[in-house]
Amino acid sequence: MPVSPHYRASTSHAALGPEFYDVVAAAEFPDHILRYRNQRAAKTVGLDMLSDEEWIAHFGRFQPLAENFKEPLALRYHGHQFRTYNPELGDGRGFLFAQLYDDRGRLLDLATKGSGKTPWSRTADGRLTLKGGVREVLATAMLEALGVDTSKTFSLIETGEALVRGDEPSPTRSSVMVRLSHSHIRIGSFQRQAFLRSTENIQKLLDYTIRTYMPEVWRDDVAARAIAFLEEVCRRVARVGAQWMAAGFVHGVLNTDNINVTGESFDYGPWRFLPFLEPAFTAAYFDETGLYAYGRQPDALFWNVTRLAECLLGLADQPSLEKALGVFEPAIRQEFTDAMLRRLGVQPRDAVSDNELVRALWIFLSETKAPFEQTFFDWFGGLASTERAANSPSKDHYVNPAFAAVRDALKDFVPRDGVDLNQAFFSRPAACSMLIEEVEAIWKPIADNDDWSVFHAKLQAIDEMREAYGLG
Repeated sequence: MPVSPHYRASTSHAALGPEFYDVVAAAEFPDHILRYRNQRAAKTVGLDMLSDEEWIAHFGRFQPLAENFKEPLALRYHGHQFRTYNPELGDGRGFLFAQLYDDRGRLLDLATKGSGKTPWSRTADGRLTLKGGVREVLATAMLEALGVDTSKTFSLIETGEALVRGDEPSPTRSSVMVRLSHSHIRIGSFQRQAFLRSTENIQKLLDYTIRTYMPEVWRDDVAARAIAFLEEVCRRVARVGAQWMAAGFVHGVLNTDNINVTGESFDYGPWRFLPFLEPAFTAAYFDETGLYAYGRQPDALFWNVTRLAECLLGLADQPSLEKALGVFEPAIRQEFTDAMLRRLGVQPRDAVSDNELVRALWIFLSETKAPFEQTFFDWFGGLASTERAANSPSKDHYVNPAFAAVRDALKDFVPRDGVDLNQAFFSRPAACSMLIEEVEAIWKPIADNDDWSVFHAKLQAIDEMREAYGLG
């Protein structure tokens, strides 16, 4: 296999033992048409030298990567789904295919979606629609460009089956997707062991997770270790939640099996981006009570990390775990301020000034219903972008008295180091956004004529945005 010298394989997850996974086989598909390969992500893990044929062999037929898992592992976990506990979960249409180190020295997973049935499929077919795969490519690309810690969609291959689904016209086209993610250890992974009353396996999973993903929180005492771990998970989950809020993103399904303890956002189903600031905005048509609405996402995440704390009760006392949970609220407040300043492309100043700017902008967005993404685009770099904002489709919003406080708060802020406001991206009149209407407009030519040009053009625009926003 023509991997680069940067390729470093691992099979560390297998060391947890069969209580944590099932060895499975990938489905055999009638066709393999490569629709997307993330060459930039592949380079970070030493797989950029694969030919398309080799790529399909590994990520469509799932021939093992060198020195990696010989057989895929379907991971076992439980979870609260819309706050109802479900002990029958697990990887039902995916598996852990490989582990490898990136160019930053982090251990990452290559895991699948739509790769066939597993012992946890229940009555489902283990497949992924092509539209679902396209939507995940778009979600991860957009989130990465907006500064969200997210999994990367690594590969999307159309597989030539006709699938029946209740939430889109059927039969519909099929695909298999591979994501690159910083672990797939979920809150639900701990919940399964707690449900089985296996304190031994809870500690085993805890110790593996700390040693592998957060060695800085290791403590020799087990109770101290559990408490430090919970605090770190709270910080990481708070960070990604704050990033969602600053990006105007609604995940849609914040069940405990969808929350990764390393704090990386992943698994995108009925996601949406806000057209304008609306706390009650929901992404999932089946979220009838608005449990996971945009404005309730911080509460949902705190509820989830509280469930993790319950799993650790056999290792540490309740008062100490409750105190550790107290890390979450101040963390998400600070992370939100930091994320908002990054979205505005300005240097932080001091706590008072930073919070005043964020508060003024949030009030403006709430009162005026100005287009969410357009506002951040118009004022990226602060008042240095006044001329761009004056020519924006949203320019009338900025003469609204509600914007005066934002302008006043911005006057002492300067562009963030490394920001180049002369890049071609900033000469465009409209922001690069990803509203549901745009997603449907990208999908329509694919569905009607197998025309992928709009899809590729959007990804090019997102790449330009990511570079202009200084995210490489």
